[in-house]
Amino acid sequence: MQVGLQIPDYTWPGGPGRLGADLAAVARAADDAGFGFISVMDHFFQIRGVGPAEHEMLEAYTTLGYLAAHTSRANLLTLVTGAVYRYPGVLAKIVSTLDVLSGGRAWLGIGAAWNEEESKGLGIPFPPVAERFERLEETLQICLQMWSGDEAPFRGTHYELDRPLNSPQALTKPHPPIMIGGGGERKTLRLVARYAQACNLFPTPDLARKLDVLRAHCDAEERVYDEISKSCYFIFDVGPKGQRANEVVDRLGELAALGFDTAIGRWIVPVLRVSPGQQFGRCRHLGPAVQDGRHAVGANPPQRRPVLVVLIGEHSNPRVGVDVAEPPQPRRGLRLKVDGGVDHITVNGKGDRDNVRLPFWGHRREAGHPGLAKPLPGVIIA
Repeated sequence: MQVGLQIPDYTWPGGPGRLGADLAAVARAADDAGFGFISVMDHFFQIRGVGPAEHEMLEAYTTLGYLAAHTSRANLLTLVTGAVYRYPGVLAKIVSTLDVLSGGRAWLGIGAAWNEEESKGLGIPFPPVAERFERLEETLQICLQMWSGDEAPFRGTHYELDRPLNSPQALTKPHPPIMIGGGGERKTLRLVARYAQACNLFPTPDLARKLDVLRAHCDAEERVYDEISKSCYFIFDVGPKGQRANEVVDRLGELAALGFDTAIGRWIVPVLRVSPGQQFGRCRHLGPAVQDGRHAVGANPPQRRPVLVVLIGEHSNPRVGVDVAEPPQPRRGLRLKVDGGVDHITVNGKGDRDNVRLPFWGHRREAGHPGLAKPLPGVIIA
């Protein structure tokens, strides 16, 4: 079973100013650890289930090109590109470029697209679902033709290309692998059988039936079912102290028994538990902390007590953030007493007590919040 990392969220403690360095560190760590894939979402607004639309969202292929320069072995792909987001000929060029610059590590992850909000927001045509699937199939045909070196005109229902030239060609032969995302039984899995080297399914209770449907489509297309890699989206949550690691391994084993060979998804990062009344002094074991004299982390709803946030493992070093409304924190040494309210802060910013949510990207100055301590405290080397 290969495992892969998906990076769906770019709202990180250091803000946009540190995003490049932090993203490179995450990618290098995954690459060095032997992850088979590093993937990003192909969205322009943040999606529901991860955060509000206003959260930071990087353009996918620019990001993959950046990650290619900071990795050497992991395959790189979107999970997945919306077929209507880019002209097919341009998409073929983009993936070919990524394959060349990464030394042959690009995959084309693609689907029919679903996010109407971001499409309309940015003026991207978003046709009805039937037409989106027609455009998806023509996109697959165009990419395969361009990767084959065939420059004959393409005449489809939705796209016409007079000369689909692709130079330089991708390094991967015969072409970068295609992964189609989604579990639609009538259209999506039929396209997998006809065009793709891999599928990506969500971990729903009907996975076994989805694979049976894919096998039937392969029979109809005279395609060898076992030639297709089966990937499942997966939440890797080993628990704050690794206590659920065996559960994760068991679940991966169950997927492997069904026929899946790859699991790609989010990794839940263990964090420090903060108990009411707990006193933190120098905290030398936490290692380097973020040096940032401009921002504090604001709590929502506003809290009159300090809140300590520690992220362990998401970056190359532990990071510490602190809401310093009261009392002001000394610049030399972190001394924080948690009086109650928040006793667990998870990596996505949602506390499990009193419905506290921490926006890590900066102080929000919500109504009723006492505001930043004066002068602005730095988050110190703890």
